[in-house]
Amino acid sequence: MNKTFKLYGLIFIIVMVVLALLELSKSEVTDWRKNFDVNEKSPFGLYIFSKEANHLLNEKVKRTDLSPYDFYKTQKLKPHNILIIESKLDSESWNKILQNVEKGSDAMVIAGSFSADIADSLAFTTTTISFEDSNLLLLTDTKFARDSLKIDKLPSGKGFDLIMEKDEILGKEISDLKMANFIKVNHGKGHLYLHLEPLMLTNYYLLKPGNEKYVQDVFSYLPDRETVWFSGANKNVAESRSPLRFILANPGLRYAWWLLLGGLLLFIIFNAKRKQRIVPILEPKKNKSVEFVKSIGNLYLQEGDFHDMMAKKAQYFLNRVRMHLMIDTKDLDEKFIQLLHLKTGKSVEKIKEATELIKKGQDPYSNVMQEDLIRMNKLLDEILL
Repeated sequence: MNKTFKLYGLIFIIVMVVLALLELSKSEVTDWRKNFDVNEKSPFGLYIFSKEANHLLNEKVKRTDLSPYDFYKTQKLKPHNILIIESKLDSESWNKILQNVEKGSDAMVIAGSFSADIADSLAFTTTTISFEDSNLLLLTDTKFARDSLKIDKLPSGKGFDLIMEKDEILGKEISDLKMANFIKVNHGKGHLYLHLEPLMLTNYYLLKPGNEKYVQDVFSYLPDRETVWFSGANKNVAESRSPLRFILANPGLRYAWWLLLGGLLLFIIFNAKRKQRIVPILEPKKNKSVEFVKSIGNLYLQEGDFHDMMAKKAQYFLNRVRMHLMIDTKDLDEKFIQLLHLKTGKSVEKIKEATELIKKGQDPYSNVMQEDLIRMNKLLDEILL
């Protein structure tokens, strides 16, 4: 195992240990944000209400993710109930709701506030009526006098401070004063039920014993008929359609996924450096001149052409004399012999004998024997050593 993989292994182990320590030491954090999401199990989500809505409304609930404007463009229903929980309605959608209510439908809108367009169309205003940390919600109908719901965390504190005389007050909020927070507005052949405390439908309050009675009382004002719940507006974030949604929804799998991506990133970073290619070992070229000469010599010996070999040996010898000793080799006379004697220090007799053999090798008509070649080769080598 090389050093790089050891380093990767060490980094991986360190990261795993750190993640394990963080996972063991972390404490569960409760999300107290008001999300009103039908898929959220946090305190202020609508998960429990979503599961119990069918039972609460006599198994006649029709859910849709469409806006009221888009829904009613294709749907023509007989008088029915409309349910809106904490959603922002555009003016076109609100007009569609009013049109259906005018024809005999009933709409229940539960929200912490209403837009100016909605308030103006129904001639009411809202305001903050309580700054207390908790408020008690009551209904005005005497048959519901014993049913109440206490909002003890993040109450909206909103109420209707101005409504039409024909509007009916169905519920109040008790803090220091009695103020309406649940009203009935007549509109054409139908009615609108407006409630200013959507927290009553969240997981936190529905799980408290007794609170379900208040919620049942509120929805009892709707007739026993089909209810269209525009639940798509209660999803703060659209449900992910990514194939990774299951992994990202589970903390353990999510940590493993990010760890995998981090490991791949580290691998890419460490391998981004250019790797040094292995330089092959090149053997230096061998000087095979000697082998070549031996091969040529053997060839000449096999052919038996001693005269040609003597001529080439003489030519090679005279070339060296010219290049290294600077002696003119045009005439192989006494002057040449004396100069060669002076520069090499060899005896005159040996040089004279060698010169005669050179002349014999250069003469194309001379009769040359093997002994002549051997003798000349020996003398020439001794002279230039």
